[in-house]
Amino acid sequence: MRDNLPGALDLRVHRALSWLQRAELCDDEDGRFIFLWIAFNAAYAQEMRLEEPMPEQKVLREFLEGLVALDVEKRLSGVVWTAFPNAIRMLLNNQYVFQPYWDCQNGRRPRGEWQGLFERAKVAASRALGSDDTARVLGLVFSRLYTLRNQMMHGGSTWNSSVNREQVRDGANILDQLVPVIIDILMAHPEADWGEPGYPVVASGA
Repeated sequence: MRDNLPGALDLRVHRALSWLQRAELCDDEDGRFIFLWIAFNAAYAQEMRLEEPMPEQKVLREFLEGLVALDVEKRLSGVVWTAFPNAIRMLLNNQYVFQPYWDCQNGRRPRGEWQGLFERAKVAASRALGSDDTARVLGLVFSRLYTLRNQMMHGGSTWNSSVNREQVRDGANILDQLVPVIIDILMAHPEADWGEPGYPVVASGA
């Protein structure tokens, strides 16, 4: 299926599939989550043009909205509303994957400010869930997973820790279902503008 893909998209899919396959070999949730996140990142990452600055969250939001619009089989909706509704609700109600909570713990925000922000975030999540807004829910989910990713990638957690196992397990399971669907949508719509990869191949390796 990749034979007729444009070069930039083919590279994106090739990289995403390589990390997805590596994730399938993992026998622990931490490693599986990390490899699945890299697979997702390979699928969506775009070149950040200096003349047209686009914050990361905006890039992600537009990417997810584009995927949902092209997902005629509603497979992404199936993950959100059928496969993992309870895990997603628990993730969105978990303060430990809510970045302002950690900003307050680390003195970047006033100590108790996260609580009000968290309550407003839960209201926003409840509205998105109540209106079947798949793109919005996915954006909120990936915001939480991004905080979890940062904790792990920046050494803010212990491998195979007994603390907060639920979000690592649920995060890995959610990504395990979402990433293959995302890759399929990319491959099914080579005509869409998925952007250029930030790290094109310039030597022998990818």
